[in-house]
Amino acid sequence: MTWLEIVVLAIVQGMTEFLPVSSSGHLILAPALLGWSDQGLAFDVAVHVGPLAAVVVYFRQDLSAMTSAFFRRSTAGRGDTQSSDARLAWCVIVGTVPVGLAGIAFHDFIEASLRSPAIIATTTAVFGVLLWLAAKLGKGNRTIQQLSLAAALIIGVAQALALVPGTSRSGITMTAAFALGFSAPAAARFSFLLSIPVITTAGGYEALKLATGGNSVDWLALVMGSLISGSVAYLTIKFFMRFVAKIGMAPFMLYRLALAALIVIALV
Repeated sequence: MTWLEIVVLAIVQGMTEFLPVSSSGHLILAPALLGWSDQGLAFDVAVHVGPLAAVVVYFRQDLSAMTSAFFRRSTAGRGDTQSSDARLAWCVIVGTVPVGLAGIAFHDFIEASLRSPAIIATTTAVFGVLLWLAAKLGKGNRTIQQLSLAAALIIGVAQALALVPGTSRSGITMTAAFALGFSAPAAARFSFLLSIPVITTAGGYEALKLATGGNSVDWLALVMGSLISGSVAYLTIKFFMRFVAKIGMAPFMLYRLALAALIVIALV
């Protein structure tokens, strides 16, 4: 890979990993439009490590509080399940289970059958419209403190759909949260917290494949890709959390429709 490819693809991944616009669609479209060869599994793993570090750093106080509350023991020897931090930790766990089960059951089928440009264009457009509709029609008055295990499970089931390229993990989880009446900040915060175990698991699986594949690795490219994608992802999270309630979902819907059209024109 050239330095231009490393920088551009790392920026693309860092910006789109947490925005509801489908990072997979961008990573497929960018090399195709620019005439670049596939970046390879090693680089894909690297540009996921950066955003993972970014979301952990951004939500470090939340994660610390959740972890402490989850493992805290009362004098009766029972977990502190009543605190909002402990409940949020349980919600993240419950919300992660569906995508884990779906990944085990359908990963090979999705990789073999659902990665065509036509499918990615369709999911990018359809789920973009659903995101906008859910945000527009949802009540938007529930806070993250009102998140229940049942709601977390529903959002988690929706997250499993993100295994299909073009869906957007953050987009589909926020769509489900909006449909359940959560506010934009609450939907975004839970979506980002849910991303941590998902990216960790998926990245670990891909890293294992890489380690057992016997391929040569350009470590400098991987380190630079990870650093760039992580830095961009951190700034993206910070911007999105600050302005999500003001900008709404209409710009992301319009962008996704334009992206879908571009994929069709360029690749289908």
